Order: sequence, then C-alpha cells, then structure tokens
Amino acid sequence: MLAPSYLPEAKHNLIDELLEGLDPGALSWLSGYFAGVAQGRQPAKASTSVAAVPAAATAKRLTILYGSQTGNAKRVAEALAERTQAVGLSTRLVRADSYNTRELKDEQLLYIVMSTQGDGEAPDDSRSFTEFLASKRAPKLPQLKYAVLGLGDSSYPLFCGMAQSLDSRLAELGAQRLQEVGTADLDIDTVAAPWQDRALEHAQKALKQGEATTATVTALRPKASKVTRDQPHLAELLLNQPITDHGSGKDVRHLEISLEGSSLSYQPGDALGIWPTQSDSLVQSVAAAFGLDLDATVEINEVRRPLREWLVKHRELTVLTKPFLVAHAQRANNPELQKRVAEPESLRTLLNDYQLLDLVKEYPAAWEATPLVQALRPLAPRMYSIASSQAAVGSEVHLTLAHVNYERDEEQRWGCASHFLSDLEEGGKLPVFIEENPRFRLPADPARDVIMIGPGTGVAPFRAFVQERSAAGASGRNWLFFGNPHFDSDFLYQTEWQRALKDGDLHRLDLAFSRDQSEKVYVQDKLLAAASDVYQWLQNGAHLYVCGDATRMAKDVHAALLQVAETEGGLQPEAARQWLDGLAAEGRYARDVY
Repeated sequence: MLAPSYLPEAKHNLIDELLEGLDPGALSWLSGYFAGVAQGRQPAKASTSVAAVPAAATAKRLTILYGSQTGNAKRVAEALAERTQAVGLSTRLVRADSYNTRELKDEQLLYIVMSTQGDGEAPDDSRSFTEFLASKRAPKLPQLKYAVLGLGDSSYPLFCGMAQSLDSRLAELGAQRLQEVGTADLDIDTVAAPWQDRALEHAQKALKQGEATTATVTALRPKASKVTRDQPHLAELLLNQPITDHGSGKDVRHLEISLEGSSLSYQPGDALGIWPTQSDSLVQSVAAAFGLDLDATVEINEVRRPLREWLVKHRELTVLTKPFLVAHAQRANNPELQKRVAEPESLRTLLNDYQLLDLVKEYPAAWEATPLVQALRPLAPRMYSIASSQAAVGSEVHLTLAHVNYERDEEQRWGCASHFLSDLEEGGKLPVFIEENPRFRLPADPARDVIMIGPGTGVAPFRAFVQERSAAGASGRNWLFFGNPHFDSDFLYQTEWQRALKDGDLHRLDLAFSRDQSEKVYVQDKLLAAASDVYQWLQNGAHLYVCGDATRMAKDVHAALLQVAETEGGLQPEAARQWLDGLAAEGRYARDVY
C-alpha cells in the first residue's frame, strides 16, 4: 500500500504497519478519528462551530448527547459513539451544555445518555438543555427519531427520573421513540449493553448505512491508560491517619495511596474509584439472618461461586434498592411493608435509613441463596474526590474519608467502602482507578481568583486546588469556605490551612462551626455574610466551586448565591437565576456534589 505523497517519507512504513490487517469498520473508525484530529488542529479562524452545521447535514447524522455528573454517562456515550463510527456512521458526540438547542428542530436521529443526579434532578452539565426541553420554547419534533438511556441509583425513589422525563417530553413533542427508555442501575452494563446493541441497529437502519460513511465532528481519542474501572490497579495504602479529635462525633481519615507501578495520573478535581469488599462479620450476619450456608455454590449467568464470595466481593449489602424492597415485601407477604414501599415518603425512609440486616430483622422473609444473589444489586465502586495534586505529592494520591459507622438497635452498622478503607492497614492493597471530572477544573488562567466552598469532607478537592496553584505559582487569589460541627475536634487540615494563609497560598478563610454557639452557622450563612466581596470577586472573573452533600448543603449554597445576586447585583429573581446559569455555562460555577 502506498502512503499519500504529502506525508513525510519516514511516516510511510508506519502508516502501512498501522493499516495492515484492519477490517473496513476499523478503517472507517480511523478515518473519523484522523478527521477529528485534523479539525482540532485547524487554526481558530477556520474552525466550525456546532451552530454552523447546516440543517441538511443532520439528516444523515446521528447526534449522541450526554449529561454526566460523575463521568459514567460520558463513558457510555463515548462507547456508543465509537461503535457507530466503527461501522461507518456519521456521528456527533456532544455534552448537553455544549449543544445548541436551535439545532434540535432539524435533528433526525438523537440518542440521549443522561444520568440522574440525586432524587430526579439533571446533572449540572444538563440543566440548561433539560429546562429548554421542558419549556414552551421547545419546538415540535415530528421529524425526530430518538432513544434515551438513563443512568441512576435505585437506592433513590425517583430512579432514573431525569431520563424518564426526557423520554416522555420528546414523545409529547411528536418525536418517534425507537426503543423504550433504558434505566441502568450502578451495574450499568447490564442494561446499557443491550440498549446500545439495539441503538446501533436502529442507527444503521435510520441512516441507511453506506450513504454516510465518514465519522465527523468529534474525535474520540484512544484511552491513554490500560487501568480502567473494570481493570483497576492494585495499589498500596501508605498512610491511614485519623484527622478528627477523639471528642468528635465523626471518624474522618486522611489516606495516602501509592500509584507506583501504574500508568495512572490525575488532575485536581478528579476522583479516585475504589472497589471495596464487604466485611466478613456483616456477610456472616446476613447469611445467619436468612439461614443460608455461605459455602453453598450459587450459579448466576453460568458463573459459579460460593455464596460467601458472591456476598463479599460482588453484592451490595449496606445499600437497599427499590427493586429489592419490592421483591422482599412480596416474599414477606407483609401488608405493612408493602404499604411502606408503595408510599413515596416511607419508601424514602427505608432507602435512606435501613440496611439489609435492618430490613430482614424487622420484616423477615424466606430467601434461597440463588434468588437472593440475583435480587441484590451488584457491588459497585465508590468514588472519592482526590485531595492532592501530583505537583505536590508525585506518584501518590490522597483521600479524605468519613468512616460511616453507627449503632442501630444495639448492633453495629457501617458503610461498605468507608469500613473497608478505615480498617485497611498500612501496606494493604486496594483496587483503584481514576475517574476524570473535566467539569471540575481549576481555571486555565492562573491569574483568575477562585472561591471554594467545601464543608466536611467536601474540602478534599480544595486541598488539591491549593497545592496545585501553589506549585504553579498562580497569581490569582484563593478563598476557602469550610464548615463542620466543632472547631476543636473537626477542623480538617487545620495546620495546613493556617500555613497556607501564612505563606500566601490561601488568601482568605471563612469558617462555619455549626455547633460552637447556640445558633447554628453553616457555610451558606458565611457566604451571605461576605456577600459584597463574593459578588465583587465573581464580577471580576473569579471561578466558584462547591463540593459536598447534594441533598441539603449544595441546594442551600445555590439559594444563597441567588440571594447574593439579588442583594448585591440588584437583580430580580429570574435575572439572578440567569446570572448564575451564565456562570455555570462559562465554567465559572462548578459543583462536585454527592
């Protein structure tokens, strides 16, 4: 095979070696990949924005739109795009906040992969799109064929609620549903894989494969690392150190983990994924409660393992899900439990406050080993915001971990991953991988100021931010809001923040210790107290970050920011909301909430 004459002579053999043995699908994928690379290297004046794509082009193109809070939906959408490109389909992959909604009326084929944040809410990168679609401004879509895949967590009552809403709304607007909405739990591939198979078939028919053979617009770069979610690196724990005082009501640990021997790297704002194992004592208690033999062999989908191994390594025991509650209520034949599962508020209480042991002790039911394993949700990795910068710690990664550990009915209860990590001795091994979070990044301009709001363990990524900015010699100012119950026992990384203030790496520190006075004070209260300065920083280009609890704290901080815009900016409520949405669209208001 002759390489093109405009290539350097030295590249000819490399091209021939690369192409040798590839089938037509792989060649099509490479075509799209190199076309995307070429587009990305065009001078800025020659680039074409998404809005400039002519409407006629959409008739022979698949658009895959995704909304992702932690990266799972992004990963699934990328995998789907790679498959469609590999068979020669013209494919555009776009994040929801980068999608020009004016194009929606001209789309012919649209696949949406959307996670649900918390209890039925859109991920941060999808708010504008979902609000537009729900509004009266959304156009009628009789020409559109679509499919929606939702990613969620069935331990929340409104499981995949956002995907369900999008699917219903598109149908209301006249679009043609190609397949039922997919609702994937934390064991994503169980639902996502067959949904993708059907989506690929529909796309090939809709685009009449062969009419459009060039993958366009988005270049999907090969993964840089062999370490993945499903192929983690076995890392060594270097340090497991408590950082709350004995008088604290919390057990918070600082963990330092070695990445030596791996190709893993990360940026401040990323998360570390960890595959935990269940406690042996918990597994024994669960088996005893059901009267099951842990040595019994259980076969699921042609995989045979002892029940002990299924429960220790492969099934959730500390988090209940709605499907399991429904199944257990049927087996228990208990009217009270059936009523609680059917009512939203009592269901919420069961999901939030009960673990498997609590449920079976209060509402006994007979389960055999195989049906129990089938009904329990597969064990999923836990994500922890990284608390270090590699510019400061090299081939290590640091975490800030709250050990979930409490008594219920005079018996001990704990969180699976937090218990696994808290009990892990220094020198022990743990399976890890990096989960990128491109929406939670420091500003590219080191002269920009940053405001960081991180109560409790939400302070973790801001430790990484300050380390990174210090190592880079960034000239922008750093302002941290931190809160916890007590100054004396719960001031996480106190000496580090005090040293950072002294050295000029931290320019302002506002503290909210809620239980140190008669009236509770939280970070949102400190935010309002400093409203004038907060607004001035933001108006002058500062970036604002929030990390921590999504259920209450993040909502209260968001409400406080709206109030800041109204009081300091003189904005009406709708204008204040648009102002804050504008900051998010610019990447200057980012949240890492859970």
